[in-house]
Amino acid sequence: MNNQSDSSVTTEVVNTVAKQTSFFIEFWQNIDWRSLLSSGISKAIQIFFFFFVYFIFKKIGNVFITRTFTNYRGKKNISPSRLGTLDNLTHNIYNAVIGFFLAYAILSEIGIPVGTLLAGAGVIGLAFSLGAQGFVSDIVNGFFILLEKQVDIGDVVTFSDVTGTVVDVNLKTTTVKSFDGTLNFVPNRYITIVSNLSREDMRAQIDIRLEPNVDMVKVNTIIEQVNKRLVPLHPEITQEPVSLGLMDIGDGFLAIRIHIFALSGSQYAIQNIFFQEYVTALTKEEIIIPVTPIKITT
Repeated sequence: MNNQSDSSVTTEVVNTVAKQTSFFIEFWQNIDWRSLLSSGISKAIQIFFFFFVYFIFKKIGNVFITRTFTNYRGKKNISPSRLGTLDNLTHNIYNAVIGFFLAYAILSEIGIPVGTLLAGAGVIGLAFSLGAQGFVSDIVNGFFILLEKQVDIGDVVTFSDVTGTVVDVNLKTTTVKSFDGTLNFVPNRYITIVSNLSREDMRAQIDIRLEPNVDMVKVNTIIEQVNKRLVPLHPEITQEPVSLGLMDIGDGFLAIRIHIFALSGSQYAIQNIFFQEYVTALTKEEIIIPVTPIKITT
């Protein structure tokens, strides 16, 4: 009895496998390989053509944009940094647009219903509306940053705790390179206060410590002599150096304070050059410059 049962089960398994194999063979034989190969080659050629047209348009468009902005660089009423910002933004938008058309053409060619996907974008957008709030905020804030000319490429800026040179501005992020070389990618929605250090002349402040009983008439004379000698050598200085007299700088120290206004970006070099020359000239005339004692805590 058991042998008959085992035999029937084996027969059923064999019949099932035979049916599945027969179905697969029939399906395989019914495939029109010639038509499939012809269609695949046709689609591949079409996609290759799309890429060819894409690269042609990308090359021609980018060259045209570059030449257009190059022609404007000679005009004095347009800031070079502003032109660099608009040039970079125009390239990004143009490349994004033609990239979208390339993707649309390829998806349509391989049979993906792009129109249906776009029609359903409203539902998808509603589903992801909460997650997209940050993205939309970036775009809106970036638009007004560019429209109001708050920053341009090459400007030295401060965003909250980030300070450096702007290397890229687009609708979503602003890239700032810190003075130590760090690249900071700041989403535009976090830019609430912009401190632009490149739009106006910047001040170099120099404090030179002095003793309380110093001869201030002699000190001022030496300072003026250094100014007369150095100012003509530095055309980036926009205003004559101004001495504010003796100042209390804390910790029991007094110092003479000098303000020098110079073109943006040159204030640090001016500060170092004039400070060194002031100290050298004062020391040469035997004016004592106090040294801060080193405090060691244990």
